[in-house]
Amino acid sequence: MVKDILKGAVMGVANIIPGVSGGTMAVSMGIYDRIIHAVTHLFSEFKKSMRVLIPILIGILLALVLVARLIEYLFGTVPFQTNLLFIGLILGGLPAMGKKVRGGGFRIAYPIAFVVFFALVVAGASLEGTSSVDADLGFSLLNVVKLLGVGVIASATMVVPGVSGSMILMIMGYYTPIIGMINQFVDHLAAFDLPEMLSDCGVLVPFGIGVVVGIFAIAKIIEFVFSKWPYVAYWAIIGLIVASPVAILMLNDFGSISVVAVITGIAALVVGVLVAMKLGEE
Repeated sequence: MVKDILKGAVMGVANIIPGVSGGTMAVSMGIYDRIIHAVTHLFSEFKKSMRVLIPILIGILLALVLVARLIEYLFGTVPFQTNLLFIGLILGGLPAMGKKVRGGGFRIAYPIAFVVFFALVVAGASLEGTSSVDADLGFSLLNVVKLLGVGVIASATMVVPGVSGSMILMIMGYYTPIIGMINQFVDHLAAFDLPEMLSDCGVLVPFGIGVVVGIFAIAKIIEFVFSKWPYVAYWAIIGLIVASPVAILMLNDFGSISVVAVITGIAALVVGVLVAMKLGEE
């Protein structure tokens, strides 16, 4: 259970960072198929599904509450090394994906799926510069409806490997306001300021409902695709995984990099690969 909580924490941290995909992290750590199955069979296999989902959700929540500010600090002080750590975490999942497609032979659809989904991630990263100004989170019926829709879109992209939900939020102008609201809610919770907590929930609850709806909807679609075209789906995911480091590098401007930064960055990359491979062991 502790191992699954750690995996959930890695997914939670990944979903916070623009350019990094929580779905990719789930694939890298060998829990993606289990999560999709647990979500789509939640009611028919409730106890079994909850045994899978509860540790993952605990890890994600811990990451949102405890790790978000640490990650923010690391990106502010050692962005090059931190990005390479996440690139390592992503690339560490490729051996597991290689096992998934082994024995699948060759069909023209496999390289096409790889190239198309690789290109989609790179194209998405190139759109980051078009991000809008921060959205208004003032409480109103229109904003509640918008937050429901944003939650659906964000969660759907978070579930798909190689697609960064936080990057989509950034493009729509909701990334900074939502992260700020989560941190604000944690501060109000620590102070047990009930009126302010209720005010924060006016934003977080509709967004959260949208997230849940989006996860269920996209999980059903993903399960159908895997049941019909498993090897095509896996090659598409490999394309997404390989493209993710490219997207991360595109989304960051590191400026001048010292020799020490390169050495420590390579060390962080290796650590990321080893951690992902270890967490991916069954």
